[in-house]
Amino acid sequence: MNTTLVIFASLLGFAASGSAIAKFLKVPQIMASMAHVSVKPGLVPILGVLEVLGTLGLVLGIWFQSLGVLSAVCLALYFLGAVGSHIKAQSKIADSLPAFMIMLIAIAVSYLEILR
Repeated sequence: MNTTLVIFASLLGFAASGSAIAKFLKVPQIMASMAHVSVKPGLVPILGVLEVLGTLGLVLGIWFQSLGVLSAVCLALYFLGAVGSHIKAQSKIADSLPAFMIMLIAIAVSYLEILR
């Protein structure tokens, strides 16, 4: 595993787990953002679980490359969906930028995992 992959995978893991924690704690800003993009409150914890599973897959991907690839690709698709939801809801750029940046990092990790 090369240094670049470790750095980007760590960033992705921290971002996804931080996003999950905010969902589990029902941070008002996050809940408002979820409501704005039409996510029902009951689905928010499920989204958090998906982010945690993606993060765990990245960690286990240290030893099992295929799991690392799968987790990175799934997180990229997850955050692509988040970006799409923001676009559909006509969110401000500042509101959709975190999801967009995390999506880019997840794409980079996917690519680096495949090259590994």
